[in-house]
Amino acid sequence: MTKYNNKKVVLNGITFDSQKEARRYRDLSLLERAGEIKDLELQKAFILAESVKFENESRRKPAVKYVADFVYQEKGQLVVEDVKSRMTRSLPVYRLKKHLMKSVHGLEIREI
Repeated sequence: MTKYNNKKVVLNGITFDSQKEARRYRDLSLLERAGEIKDLELQKAFILAESVKFENESRRKPAVKYVADFVYQEKGQLVVEDVKSRMTRSLPVYRLKKHLMKSVHGLEIREI
């Protein structure tokens, strides 16, 4: 069972979190082969806040990251895409990470 009751799907040897994400990968792969997009990457991590060490704690806290489902170049622009349901788009943690992506990296997340 997955976090949001999605069914994991394997396509071309790659495991995706949902059927919707696998379909989007298939579509993006076709666009890349057709030359419409290039440099398709999956599960690319972006640092939103560096790792920190608090005085009263023995271990460092890890960096805060956002992991995009897909990243690619389209017409010379970097596109960051995430396959999200209506429910997950409204989660506070996702909304904060979306805000930080724009603030820290100047990138908007294209939600599919």
